[in-house]
Formats: sequence, C-alpha cells, structure tokens
Amino acid sequence: MNRLFKIAQTATAGSGVQFRKHSYGRGGIQSFLRDVLALANASVDGPRYIIVGAEIDSRDQRHFYSIDAADFSGKPSYQALANEYIEPPLRISYKAVSIEGKRVGVFEIGDSQDRPYMMRIDYSEQLRRGDAYVRSRSSTMKMGRRQLSELFERKFRDSVSAGDIEIGFPGEIIHKDLTLDCCDLSKLPSAEASKKLNQLIDIRQKAKRSGSTTVMARLTHARLFGPDNPYVDRSPDELMEEIGELRRKYRDQDDHFLFESRAERVQMVVYNQGEEPIIDASLSLIMPNHNAFYVAETLPKILRDDALASRTADEIASYPSVTLKDDAVQVTSKIGDIEVGAPVDVFASPLRICVGKDLSGKRFGIRYALHGQNLRSPAKGNLRLIFR
Repeated sequence: MNRLFKIAQTATAGSGVQFRKHSYGRGGIQSFLRDVLALANASVDGPRYIIVGAEIDSRDQRHFYSIDAADFSGKPSYQALANEYIEPPLRISYKAVSIEGKRVGVFEIGDSQDRPYMMRIDYSEQLRRGDAYVRSRSSTMKMGRRQLSELFERKFRDSVSAGDIEIGFPGEIIHKDLTLDCCDLSKLPSAEASKKLNQLIDIRQKAKRSGSTTVMARLTHARLFGPDNPYVDRSPDELMEEIGELRRKYRDQDDHFLFESRAERVQMVVYNQGEEPIIDASLSLIMPNHNAFYVAETLPKILRDDALASRTADEIASYPSVTLKDDAVQVTSKIGDIEVGAPVDVFASPLRICVGKDLSGKRFGIRYALHGQNLRSPAKGNLRLIFR
C-alpha cells in the first residue's frame, strides 16, 4: 500500500499514468474501458495507473478529492468489466489509499506485454468490437489501421504458431474431456435449515387449522434444533421471511460445502511444442451457467479451530479470476512464460467446481483462448466436462 501511496502522491501524468477527479461508477463504464485500453496499449514498461480522486491544475499543483467507499465494493466489478469486454485478458486491481485525509483510488493495470488490447464485444455504439485506444503523454486517441497493423506485424515477427500449443486436462496424456462427480445439493447447510423451517411452518399451519395449541410446534422445534435452542413463537409468514434470508445467513457455510468439502478441483495444462517460450501467456475460458453448476468466484473460508476463517491474501490472489453471468461463466488466468517441452499448470490454485445431481448424465462444452505476447494468434479450442 505504501507503494500505491507514493505513486498517487508523486507520479506525473504521462503515457502510463492518468489522473481522474471523479470515480467511474456505473455511469462511467464506457470511459473506464476506453481509459484501460489506452493505458494497456501505451508504449511503456511495467504496470500502468489510473489515480481516481486526484487532478493536477495548470500550475502543476496536485489536488485530492475523497472517493466514496462504495466504489471499492466490487459494484461494479472493474476486473469483471475488463474480463468481459477487453481482450487479451488484463489483470486490474483497485485499492484505496489515504492522502491528506482523503480517500483516493488507484487502479493498477498489470504489465501489458500482449498488445494490441481491443474491445472483445460491443459495449455501445461509441465503443464497438475491435476498437482500440492508446495513451500518449497526457492524451488518449483511437488507434487507426496503420497503428494496429504495426503492432500485429511486430507481434508476428519471431512469434509462435498456435498450432504448436496443446491445451487440456492433465494426465499421462493431455485429455480433452474431464468427468466430474455430482453431489446432493439438498445437503447444503442453507437447504438443511430451510427443510427444518418448512417443517415448523407445516406444524404451525396444521395447529392453526385444528385450533390446537403450540405444543406440537414446540416439540418439533426441540426435535429439529435441540432442547438447548430456545423456542421463539413465530408466524408462518415470519418463518417464510427467515427462509428467504437463509442463503445470506449461511453463505460462508454453503461456500465451504460447495467449494471445499464437496468441491472438484479442476486443473488444466498448456503444452508448448514449439521452438521458443510463449511470453506472458494468459488463458480465458467460457462455460455455460446453470443453477446446479457452481464455480467459486474466490477461495472459500477454511475451517480452523472449529470456525471458518478467511484465507491469506496470497491464497486469494493465487485463485483465477471468475465472472458469473446469467448464461455463462468466464474464467481468466495469468500464466506467465511457458517454456518448451513440458506441460505447465494453468491455475496456481485449481478452479473449484461443484455440480448438482440435476446435471448427472449431461455435458458442458468449454471454449478456451490462450493469449501470449509472441503468439501469432490466440490458440483456441474446445474441451468438455462430463457429469456423472
């Protein structure tokens, strides 16, 4: 954090550093995507930065303005927006630093060696698929055909062919299919709690219809929750409201069930059969989404001393970037350099997946794309998950 503080306090605007007075928020997504593209395509070495809540006036005086804490909550998720709209994948972090009593935000865009970075899909009429921007000194401009051609030609020279790359699941040979076992999602802690509350609702409704007392409800409560858990007289409507809150209440326990105790840990490998290393490689995946198909967005809390405890920062950082959408799951992983002649793991920490029995006997396709600084074109293909 001291490093980001120093950058925010002393850096000067240029090709790799941009100042912005106000946060992007939901209304500034188009500006955010354009600015990230421009910095990623800039001709500078190392990370690039957007300093939010800061400006430099005409007399080179630096002014800071506090950014709302909600902008750091992940809504919107700036990393997820980059994953969805920009290719090749970029790693972006967004952290707050305190300067002169003001909360200032610093975006750090990882070392961008796989230029050009472009829009993967349309965002709006003004920001379309294939659009690319570049930052030069303190200005941003849209890249034209000549600039893009020069970058592609430079990338093609001394490059590796996608035909020399094999990607799949590890084993004695690299597999294109992976079979995953399904589990009983009715055993989720929140589902178990829901079943108990539904039994209480049923007893209360029967007692109400018969005009009887709450004795049966009390006995049922003691059987379900134990005699040490005191009975609280609640109406069926109140119990239904409690059921609606169970997923939030049991989130950590459910995540531990799905992504720790019952998780399938999925690893993938890349095998470089060419004659030179692939530089600064990253892999992106797209899978279907389904209400019985769970992919962890982050590592779950871990059980320590009979309590669920948070992971270390290093453990969390080792997990791939996962974005859940209504119809798809997007995964990106920064691999680094891939040497010749031996399979290399894609994920520093395997992807955590849990599959419900509703998908037993079904298959999901996975589309992948491997990007690299010296790949002539992305290595693309398809894999399959088989559920049993």
